Formats: sequence, structure tokens, C-alpha cells
Amino acid sequence: MLNKINTGELNVRGPKPRVCILRTDGTNCDQETAYAFSKAGGDCRLVHVNQLRSGTEKLADYQILAVPGGFSYGDDIHSGKVLSVEMASFLNDQLRRFVDDGKLVLGICNGFQVLVRTGLLPWGELGSIQATLMQNDSGHFECRWTSLLVEQNHCVFTRGLGGSVVQYQAAHGEGKFFTDETTLQKLEQSGQVVFRYASSASGKATQDYPQNPNGSLHAIAGICDQSGRVLGLMPHPERFVESFHHPNWRRAALGEPHGLPLFRNAVAYAAQTGTGC
Repeated sequence: MLNKINTGELNVRGPKPRVCILRTDGTNCDQETAYAFSKAGGDCRLVHVNQLRSGTEKLADYQILAVPGGFSYGDDIHSGKVLSVEMASFLNDQLRRFVDDGKLVLGICNGFQVLVRTGLLPWGELGSIQATLMQNDSGHFECRWTSLLVEQNHCVFTRGLGGSVVQYQAAHGEGKFFTDETTLQKLEQSGQVVFRYASSASGKATQDYPQNPNGSLHAIAGICDQSGRVLGLMPHPERFVESFHHPNWRRAALGEPHGLPLFRNAVAYAAQTGTGC
């Protein structure tokens, strides 16, 4: 049965873009992700992967696909591995059409791990793994607020945010972005690095622990595909869409909740481009 999430806040005119919040056994950030997209003006539905496999739900009926955080299938074998195989095998045609139609895909934490293991990131080659998220250098689960430098690039989700430093919460055990040197340089040259872990003092990218909580190469916290419409990141923007989500909200002048613009950009893009159903 589908669950419809509605915060009562509408930020777009006309029909609201439909957002598919994909879930399966072990997903535990689906409600929060749906809340964030709904707050930004999206029409969100929680859709189990089995509903897409059976045909009772179709990706073609949505404009945004979000793969939220959690521990899909208990992170058996590797984090996100089972869900990524399921998507690349049973939803291959649906995913290809969805991306080819210019629609948006967002993977957060476990969702980022899924996207790199399907091959959607970084090059959109389903079934071809070119990067991974490895075990944190610290050797244990990291749960902390992190500062992130938003790069100036073509990513749809971060329009208007380039050059800024935002704060999102990180919560993962396998978050170290790793790939070979050739792929790493290609990502840098093509402007596909979207977020980097940054020093809270300087706002500059850092490899230093704990500001970089996992040891990611080049301090990479999130990347997009070459079109800028598929984004994956380890920290959780959906955990900061209300002022009181931040632990220092009573004392710090943080302004608008830092995670909200990411979801608003996605919803606005879907509404403006008419990437409809």
C-alpha cells in the first residue's frame, strides 16, 4: 500500500511533480526524504521496489526518483549491493528510460552506494561499476555534523549554491569515496564533483579527520553524472529541512535550513522543464 506524504506546504504552481521514494527491507530514511521533497512542493509516494518489479507501479509515472538512506537488505555482501543488483537487473529498462527522458535521480547515503553500484554514477552505464564507497578509514560508524563545500558546476540539485558551505549530518560506516586515478581525474575535469568535506574553520576541502569523516579521496562527499541530473551524496540533506533539525539552532544564525534548497531545486526543475509523466 502506498503512503502519501504531505506537509501542507506548497511551493510550486500547477500540478506538483511526482516523486518516487524507493524503499525496500532495511530502508529507514524514506519518511524523512519524502517529507523534505513534500515541503519543497513535490507530490511524494513511498514505493516498494517489489511494486516496480511487479508492474503495479511504474517509474514512468514519476518525475523524480529518490533512493534514500538506511541499510537496504541489511547491507548484505556490501552496502547497497543487493538493491543495486535488483535495480540493474529487474528495472534496467525502466531506469534507462527514466534517465534518458531527462528526469532526476537522487541517492542519499545508502542511496549513493546503490547508484554507484548500479553504474548510474558516475557515467550512467548500468551494470558497470567505476567507483565505490569503502569502509571509513576510522574503522567504525561515523555519525556527526559535517561542513560541505558546494562546488560550482552544472548539477541541477545545487543551482545557486556553488561556492557556499553547508552543514549536513553524516551517518555511515562505508562512506569513503574511492576509484582509480583515471576516473578520479575525469570526474574532476568534467566538473562532476558536487560536494567536498570541508574544514568548519576555513570552508576549504580537507582530508583531515573528523572534518572528513571517512577519508574520501579528494574529500569527495557527493558527485553527479555528466548531465547534472543524477546526484549521489553521503551526508543527509533531508535531516536539515527545518531550523530545529540542527543541534545549535537556538544559538547559531544559520538562516534557511541548509538541506531545503537541494530539494526545492529538484522540484522546481521538474516543474519548469515539464519532464512529465
